[in-house]
Amino acid sequence: MPVTTASAVTVTAADRAGRLERAERAWGDRLAADPGSARLAVAVAGDAEGSVATRITAGRHSWLIDEPAGLAGDDAGASPVEAALGALLACQTVVYRLYAQRLGVTIDRLELRAEGELDVRGLFGADDVRPGFAGVRVVVDIDGPHERERFEELRRVVDAHCPVHDLFSNPTPIETRLA
Repeated sequence: MPVTTASAVTVTAADRAGRLERAERAWGDRLAADPGSARLAVAVAGDAEGSVATRITAGRHSWLIDEPAGLAGDDAGASPVEAALGALLACQTVVYRLYAQRLGVTIDRLELRAEGELDVRGLFGADDVRPGFAGVRVVVDIDGPHERERFEELRRVVDAHCPVHDLFSNPTPIETRLA
């Protein structure tokens, strides 16, 4: 099956820096005026489609998450766990850009990969087997004019401040109820 992608807008490093500076300044001003505005409500909706797929809608964006045929899907989109790993990498990219700007770190190239293993016995009913990832590994391939130690410092800051990294790293209470 062919890979389908949407392309992000191409921006220059100067444009990215300007956007990051404006966003950080705007949030700084907002939080100084009203610390209570720091809490953001984030919501998505999901509608079942096909065999086991879900159409996810977030604001004006929509995408399909599915499973491969071996897990009863039509392979019409990334699997839920692939989407979760993708969300981790996307969030890390944002936080790398934000903190590189803040710390004066120049990034010439940034590529990230994530992988994890899960035991499908948990999915299929084994109560003594965790259905989620046993662990996740992220590899960050980053280039720029700095020494490795500077990028390692940036990595530590990113891991400490990335919201999706936090979701994976710390227990987050989930409340599920019927409508």
